[in-house]
Amino acid sequence: MRSKRLICALALFCGLGGATAQQANSAPPHQIQATIDAQTTSPPISKYLYGQFIEHIRNTMYSSLWAEMLDDRKFYFPITMAKPEPEAKPASVPFGGKLRQWHTVGQAGDVVMDKVHPFVGDQSPRITLDATTPHGFQQEGLALLKDKKYTGRIYLRGATGSKVKVSLIWGPDAQDRQTVTISALTEEYKKFPLVFTAKADTSDAVFEVTGVGAGTFYVGTVSLMPADNIDGFRADTTSLLRQIKMGFWRYGGNYTSGLIWYHVVGDIDRRPPDFDHAWGAMQTNDLGLDEFMELCKLLNVQPYISVNAGFGDSHSAAEEVEYMNGAATTYMGAKRARNGHPEPYHVKFWNIGNEPWGAWQLGRTDEKYYMMKHNEFAKAMRVADPSIILIASGLMLQNDNVPPDQRAKYVGNLGPLYGTEADWDAGFIKDCWENFNIIAEHWYARGGHHWDIEKAKTLNATQPNDDAYVKQDQTLLEASRYPADTVRLKAEEWEGYQKRFPQLVQEHIPLAIDEYAYFNVAPRGSPFAGENLKQVLAYGMILNEMARYTDFLTMAAQTTGVSLLDFNKTASTLNGLGLIYKLYGDHFVGAIPVALSGNSPQPAPKFPVGSPDQPEKSSGSPTYPLDMYAALSADRKYLILSVVNATQSEQKVNLSVRGVHLAGTSTLWQLTGDSPDAVNHVGQPPQLAIKESSVGNVPRSISVAPISVNVYQFPIAQVAR
Repeated sequence: MRSKRLICALALFCGLGGATAQQANSAPPHQIQATIDAQTTSPPISKYLYGQFIEHIRNTMYSSLWAEMLDDRKFYFPITMAKPEPEAKPASVPFGGKLRQWHTVGQAGDVVMDKVHPFVGDQSPRITLDATTPHGFQQEGLALLKDKKYTGRIYLRGATGSKVKVSLIWGPDAQDRQTVTISALTEEYKKFPLVFTAKADTSDAVFEVTGVGAGTFYVGTVSLMPADNIDGFRADTTSLLRQIKMGFWRYGGNYTSGLIWYHVVGDIDRRPPDFDHAWGAMQTNDLGLDEFMELCKLLNVQPYISVNAGFGDSHSAAEEVEYMNGAATTYMGAKRARNGHPEPYHVKFWNIGNEPWGAWQLGRTDEKYYMMKHNEFAKAMRVADPSIILIASGLMLQNDNVPPDQRAKYVGNLGPLYGTEADWDAGFIKDCWENFNIIAEHWYARGGHHWDIEKAKTLNATQPNDDAYVKQDQTLLEASRYPADTVRLKAEEWEGYQKRFPQLVQEHIPLAIDEYAYFNVAPRGSPFAGENLKQVLAYGMILNEMARYTDFLTMAAQTTGVSLLDFNKTASTLNGLGLIYKLYGDHFVGAIPVALSGNSPQPAPKFPVGSPDQPEKSSGSPTYPLDMYAALSADRKYLILSVVNATQSEQKVNLSVRGVHLAGTSTLWQLTGDSPDAVNHVGQPPQLAIKESSVGNVPRSISVAPISVNVYQFPIAQVAR
C-alpha cells in the first residue's frame, strides 16, 4: 500500500549499491543529434508545477519552519517522573526522532497534573512549593547560539508570596544561566514575558521553571523562540525557501483526516493540543490555518488547503472555507476578524480529503460511498465560496488500489478494470461531474527495485502491491530515470482517461500530482536530509518529464517543502533538492515548451507494460543517454535548454534549431558536484552549487559535463520565416 511504501522508503532509503556505470542495454549513436522546433509549442509551464506539499509530521513543520524551541509546551503528557534513566525512552514521533520530555526538579510528587481547572487541554502542571528548596520542572536538549537573544512567555497562577524563577541554562556553573524572577502571581492565570541572551554555544541547554514559597503554583503554557523569528517562523529557513519560485504549498496529508480545524485557530496559547492518530504523535496546534497563511506570504506562494473528509463532515468543511474566505460580516469571517485577520484570505485551491481510498486513511470508506461524500462536501463548500477551485482526491488504476493478483492478471491490458470500484478517477467523472475542477494523483517511488509480475501472481487480494517488489540493481542512469518513468506512467493513464471520457478535454479538466517524492539516498538525521547529486539528477528528469504534459498537468507538489533544506536547530542551507528547484524555478516558470526530437531514443521498456512502475514508453527525450527539454522564455527573447547527464562520462550533442535565429552571448547554469554522492550539509563546505558561466556565441554543439544538470540560455535574434 502507498502508506507502507512511503514509510518504508523514509526508513530505508534504498541505495544504489555503488552501481554508477552507464546503462548498457542500449547503445547511443556516435554523435547525439537534437533538433529543436521553436514553432511547435505547448501551453506555458505554470509556476504551480513547482509546488510543495507540507504536513504536520514533527520537523516537516515544527523546528524546521516553526521557531518554537520547547516540546510539549502545553503539557499534553504528564510530568510524573524525575529525570529519565538512560534506558527510558521518551515518546517517539515520526520524522524527527524523540519528543523531549519535561522532568521534575525536586521530588517526583512535587509536580502533579491539574485536570480540574487546566489552562488549556486536559491538564496543567501544579507544583507544591517549599520555603527554601526549588520545586518545578525542566527540559533539556535546547540549542543556543552565543549572544543570540531569545524571547518567550509563560502563563502562571499561584499563591500570593510565591516566587517563580524561569531560567535558561547553558552550562554547569552557577553563572552559566540567566533567570527571570516572577513574584506577582494571583489566583488567575497571567502572562509574563521572558527575555534571555545566551552567553555560549550549546546543543544541550536547559529550560527550567521552579518556585519557592508556600502553597502551590500552576503553569499554563510556556514558549521560547529566537527573538529574530518572523511571526513565529524561523528567519533562516523561510528566507532560503523564499529564494525558490514554488507556486503553491499544499497543507494536508494523512494528518488532515483527523484534524479538528477549530482547534488550529484563535489564541495560540488557548488552542488545545490533540493526538494525531494518523502519525501517532501529539500536535500542539500552534502552526494552524492563520499561521499557514503567514507562511505562504513569507514564501511568496499560493496556499492550497485540504479539508478533513475522513472523520470530518461537510458542515465543518464549509465553515473552514468561510473562515478563510468569508467577509468579516459572515459568522466565521467575523471569528477570523476577531482573531486578528479582518481581510479574507481568498484561498483559491481546496482539496476534498486526502488519499480517501487508502486503508491507512482515517475515516476511509468505499468508492461508491465516498463519491456521495465528495458531492456533499463540494456543494457545501461552494455555498460558502462559489469561486473556489475544488480538487478531487483521485486514484488511477496504475496505483496501489488494484489487488496484486488482479494487476498481474491484467498487466498489459488494464482496460477491464476501468470503471470498477478500483477506479476512483472514473468514479469522480461518472458520479461527481461538475463537483470538481481538478483531479489529483499521488505517487512515491523508491529506487533499487521493480514490480515483479511473477511474484504478484503468487499474492492474493489481501496482500499489498508492495509485496510484489523485488530488489533490482540499477545503474546511476537507470535509477535517475526510474521516477520520471512514474510521471510518464501517470501521463499515459491520464491520456487513457481523456480517450474514455472526452469531456475531460472539452471542459479542460487538468491533472494535479499534488504529492510525490523519490527516495534513493541514505538517511542522515532527518528523513529529508542529505539529498545528494543522485537525487538531483533524478529530480531534473522528473521536472523535465512533467513539463512535457503542460496541456493537462498543471499542478504538482513535492513531498515535502522542507526537504529542500538541510537544517539543524540553529542553521540551514539549500541542499541538492533545493538547488534543482531553484534552478528550474528561475528559468522555466512561464516558459513556453517547444518540440525537441533526436536520433537516440530512450531504451525500450525493460519490464512488462502495465506494471505499476513500467510505462508503455520510457520517459525522457530521444537523446539517450541525455534527457533534454527545450522552451522559449516567457518574453520569447531566449531559447532555454535543460540537459541532464546522469552518466559519469562527458556527452556531446549537435544542436539544430528551427523557427528562430539564435545569435549573441549564451549562458550556462550548471548544477553538479565531484561525485554522485556530493551533498550539502549545514556547517560543511557546500559540495553542490549552481555555477553560472558564459559559453560565448551560440554553439552548434555542446559538451555536457558528467553527473550534471544544465540550463542553457540562447539569445533569439529573430523569428525565422
